[in-house]
Amino acid sequence: MALAVPGSAALSSAARAADADAAVNGGFESGLSPWTCTAGTTVTSPVHGGASALRATPEGSDNAQCAQTVNVRPNSQYALAGYVRGSYVYLGASGTGTTDVSTWTQSAPDWQKLATTFTTGANTTKVTIYTHGWYGTGAYYADDISLTGPGGTTTQPPTVPTGLRTGTVTATSVALSWTPVSGATAYSVYRDGVKVQSVSGTSATVSGLNPSTAYAFQVTASNDAGESARSATVTATTPARGDDGGSTELPAHALVGYLHASFANGSGYTRMADVPDSWDVIDLAFGEPTSVTSGDIRFNRCPASECPGVESDADFKAAIKAKQAAGKKVLISIGGQNGQVQLTTTAARDAFVSSVSKIIDQYGLDGLDIDFEGHSLSLNTGDTDFKNPTTPVIVNLISALKTLKAKYGTKFVLTMAPETFFVQNGYQFYGSGKWGGQDPRCGAYLPVIHALRDDLTLLHVQDYNSGPIMGLDNQYHSMGGADFHIAMTDMLLTGFPVAGDANNVFPPLRPDQVAIGMPASVNAGNGYVAPAEVTKTLDCLTKKTNCGSYPTHGTWPALRGLMTWSVNWDRFAGWEFQRTFDSYFG
Repeated sequence: MALAVPGSAALSSAARAADADAAVNGGFESGLSPWTCTAGTTVTSPVHGGASALRATPEGSDNAQCAQTVNVRPNSQYALAGYVRGSYVYLGASGTGTTDVSTWTQSAPDWQKLATTFTTGANTTKVTIYTHGWYGTGAYYADDISLTGPGGTTTQPPTVPTGLRTGTVTATSVALSWTPVSGATAYSVYRDGVKVQSVSGTSATVSGLNPSTAYAFQVTASNDAGESARSATVTATTPARGDDGGSTELPAHALVGYLHASFANGSGYTRMADVPDSWDVIDLAFGEPTSVTSGDIRFNRCPASECPGVESDADFKAAIKAKQAAGKKVLISIGGQNGQVQLTTTAARDAFVSSVSKIIDQYGLDGLDIDFEGHSLSLNTGDTDFKNPTTPVIVNLISALKTLKAKYGTKFVLTMAPETFFVQNGYQFYGSGKWGGQDPRCGAYLPVIHALRDDLTLLHVQDYNSGPIMGLDNQYHSMGGADFHIAMTDMLLTGFPVAGDANNVFPPLRPDQVAIGMPASVNAGNGYVAPAEVTKTLDCLTKKTNCGSYPTHGTWPALRGLMTWSVNWDRFAGWEFQRTFDSYFG
């Protein structure tokens, strides 16, 4: 276990005299509010000061973190301190806009003070402070946590944003970006003088546009004191439909499902010809490597001994052609739970391209789905910039996918199905971190998604089998209801600072590139939600109605649709998931 201890320093006595404690309820005298804890309670013994303290117990993959977001001033120094008891207890701050900090103790049988300092970035007005334990080390205690520094009161609106420019322009969307404004906490995008979107980062994609139409865009910056004047105007004209690099010809709203084609389980075998017409994209699960690092992918159909009723190769290929004639897309999905793929060398990269091409050609498929899980993707120590990755397994995968896209052309369908740990968890953690000690898989899909965003047809993150994930509201969200799906999808459509760094923002994806991944039934995986919760999710994201407590950063009627694991499990459950999609989108 590699753990790093950043240096700490004290604020000057002159600074202390003018500063205040920005932490709220740092002594836990008023319960847990406003702390957000994945596992924790207040106790009356032991305490360091006052009458209460925090007690939290890490279990499984949960380190029992408690966090709160506080207002701070840009370009200011802060001192974070607190008292802890237990083994491997951490105290830290994220979203500082400079270098996030943490400090820890290996063993504190009695109360021990932890302290560190940081300086906020030029645009930082909020910081998250946290404490947590370590996996499997038992309960820890924390008390009297303070954040000493200038108060975060904002006295005037931010200045007018500059540098507004257009990015990718399609028949129905325009990507925009601009220069960060000091002291801004949000930005608003105006289209032809009408406010159409609010975001927290410095980029946005305006969708739902008409082909062959000219549009004018402006942006404003805002904070607690108000909104700035509008920026200078930029214009963009959308091309005619079909003139924006080709089309994968998906319907406006698509239903994506995985078909168990190479294995048997309790859901039963489903023939390709028996997949209902509601399914727009059918992912053949799975192609797997001959070894973890070979890059040599094989697709072996389920034998009759394991899958009674399996069709012949000829019938299987004929059914694929029939689906394609009806406008459906059939892809080979690589990886899955058991198919670990690590392209550690250029030889493995080339073998991947060659073997995947052979599968696509043999079955006449429309494209490829990347479902790398487990330890397929991780980041080497020191690889901290998702825009310029250096880790071989990342660089080689990007190169392989670009080669396949170039080989098959603009109509090649490329989709990805990462887990939340590899995408949204990157909001808090990226790789092993600047100081080491983190799981190197954190956020490891982000450089792949970013490098291929112009080639990516669909991203459908698996919003299941997931631990709690922090959303853009800096609160943890857990599976089991619409709130989790809303928060996770909002992050993809809004963009987010990676590892809390406001100067390193993962830009939003277009809504037509995003589908929401859900289990089809209670048997399919942890995180199943009833049809009513699916409807709430879609209402909130596409209409901004029926929302819960999570504050979304926009409305996306062009959201592509839903993905599920799996077609087989949905059939087993009486096609409930399919019926929910059909009843919503028609």
